[in-house]
Amino acid sequence: MSPRPLPPRRPSDKTSNSAGKDAASPRPRSAEAWHYPLRHHNYRIFVALSLVGSGGVWMQRLAQDWLVLQLTGSPAAVGLAVALQFLPMLVVGPISGVLVDLFPKRRILMVCQSVAALLAAGLAAWNAMGGTDVWVVYGSCIALGITSSIDGPARQVFVNEVVGDAGLPAAIGLNSAIGQLGAMLGPALAGVVIAQAGPAAAFATNAGIGLAVLVMIALIRPAELHHAHDPDGPPRGKRGQILAGFKYVSARPQLLLIMLLAGLLGAFGMNGPVVLAAFADRVWHSGPAGFGLFNMVSALGALVGALVASRIKRFGRKGIVASAGLFGLAQLLAALMPTQESFVVMLIVVGFMTLMFLTSAATSVQLEAGASVRGRVLALYFPLLLGGHALGGLLAGWLTEEFGVRAGLVVTGALGMVSAAVVGAILWRQRVAARDGI
Repeated sequence: MSPRPLPPRRPSDKTSNSAGKDAASPRPRSAEAWHYPLRHHNYRIFVALSLVGSGGVWMQRLAQDWLVLQLTGSPAAVGLAVALQFLPMLVVGPISGVLVDLFPKRRILMVCQSVAALLAAGLAAWNAMGGTDVWVVYGSCIALGITSSIDGPARQVFVNEVVGDAGLPAAIGLNSAIGQLGAMLGPALAGVVIAQAGPAAAFATNAGIGLAVLVMIALIRPAELHHAHDPDGPPRGKRGQILAGFKYVSARPQLLLIMLLAGLLGAFGMNGPVVLAAFADRVWHSGPAGFGLFNMVSALGALVGALVASRIKRFGRKGIVASAGLFGLAQLLAALMPTQESFVVMLIVVGFMTLMFLTSAATSVQLEAGASVRGRVLALYFPLLLGGHALGGLLAGWLTEEFGVRAGLVVTGALGMVSAAVVGAILWRQRVAARDGI
């Protein structure tokens, strides 16, 4: 059955007075789309905190992954650390969606950022004092995973409150690009800091970055936020809020398939912390500096991919599936590169295709979800994506241990291609059935 079409939005009576002019204006279609979200004071602040915060998060992740590899010497242990960061989303994710839909997003972000800064400071102090128990790092990964389970959906929905529905497509793309710029700078800085001063210094730096992000969140003006209401979404304040989110997604099969594809690509494709650490340590022998370089060039390709994807007016489900398949192919080819230089080039392609897929999929999911249920939809989307990432980290670690670094990346790349082909075939059959009235 084809999903029920969404009713046209009427932003003039759904938003605050301060947002009326922006919400009622037509969606930007040209290069002005890039400037449109930046007209908002709050979005300029949000872009800055996204850049700084993303850099800090990637610094923290790289430092954790490298510390686990130092303490254990095992890529499988790094895979476990990755899994522990993202598996909590499978449990906490659906609950966090209800919190995001019911409580002020700005307040949620401040609480989550405070917890993340404290975790970074605690890990810095423990490592500086000579701690060597890997289970302490694993505990920090779990706590950070729980925090991220709430922070991720809140941050994505908050973009809508900052710019309104009219500016949402350009804002999602620009925000993805800014996040990837942070993901490019964070690992590069982390590689330098770890090489010069060790992981504790990287954790401490991230704690300071967390405090800076808190200040920027405080500078956002609550009176200028857009608070939309979707009359077709599930009612608020009643029992069954989590189940209502599941029902909303299950009633839209094409939306569900795109979300499942994101989960499969998370499992089979987004295993960079495990694979890149193993390539740096076992294949190219370039150490933390090489690990930082690999993450940086991947993020550079991702930045370009996010920029390109956000400029495409209508990507469509065919484009989403095609970008997923090309993502898997790029990974497979990267595994076969004979030199470190050619491997680095292919990492740029991998990063590019990663964000082409993620940006287009995230835009499709957010625009199809009604305003009042958007938090719950994203709270299902992120556990699928990042929960798949967690399971993929375990899979990549096991494959790397058993069959070697290159073989592990070949297998996961091939599985990503198969996933795209299967989902694409199902979407095609649904389209043919709808056309024929079946």
